[in-house]
Amino acid sequence: MELNQAVPVFSALAHEGRLSALRLLVEAGPEGLAAGEMARRLGIPPNTLSASLSVLAHAGLVTSRRDGRSIIYAAQYETVSDLIAFLTDKCCGGQPELCAPAGPEAGACAPKTAQERQPS
Repeated sequence: MELNQAVPVFSALAHEGRLSALRLLVEAGPEGLAAGEMARRLGIPPNTLSASLSVLAHAGLVTSRRDGRSIIYAAQYETVSDLIAFLTDKCCGGQPELCAPAGPEAGACAPKTAQERQPS
């Protein structure tokens, strides 16, 4: 990710509701969540959430798909990973281990599969 690509992403995240929505979607995994469920969990009105999700989608941070009458949103993990890599690139004066676990060595933001999320 280049600086000119990072600026609109940071701009999209510079709002409490949008940042909370993205964090919820990152936690939800690649299956994503229905917009109504997101509004309920975040405690925000659906129309406010819709506007927030539109900004996040425009920045490339979320994707959406229709499932019956619901719209399911999911984090765009590639963009999230690129943002983390952008932030930690050349991290810590040549000591990238100081950025752990968010540094590039940690694999940034790779969503777990359903099997990996199952407790052992």
